[in-house]
Amino acid sequence: MQMNDDVSHRLGSSLEALNARIARLAIGLGVSLDDRISVEKLMQQSQVPQVAHERRAPRLSGQSNYTGSSGDRRVAHQREELRGLLVLRYHMETVSVNDHGLAVTRQILVEAQEHLVRRGFKPGADGLGLDDFFNAP
Repeated sequence: MQMNDDVSHRLGSSLEALNARIARLAIGLGVSLDDRISVEKLMQQSQVPQVAHERRAPRLSGQSNYTGSSGDRRVAHQREELRGLLVLRYHMETVSVNDHGLAVTRQILVEAQEHLVRRGFKPGADGLGLDDFFNAP
């Protein structure tokens, strides 16, 4: 089944934007997505910490709005976002392969990767090793 150019372009644009966000988060968090063990570790553990005081909760008179772990909390939420985006991308790739075939999906992913490289990202910064993806058993 052939995809029309409009659907192919929309899917490619969506994957490119998704991959750019994944790459930015990974770079900012210092998470190596080109290492399978690091990705598995990221995916296996929930990162959102429990906090004793919610910032948005009403404060009692004299209480500070500061939570000692606000930086940790922000990083944890970014790690959760990264995990979610990786799952979303995997789902989009799976649906694309099922609906449109491997050849079309491969071409879309290659083009999206090339666009990211032209924007200054190193190949694989988004964790999508195309050789591994297409040569997996």
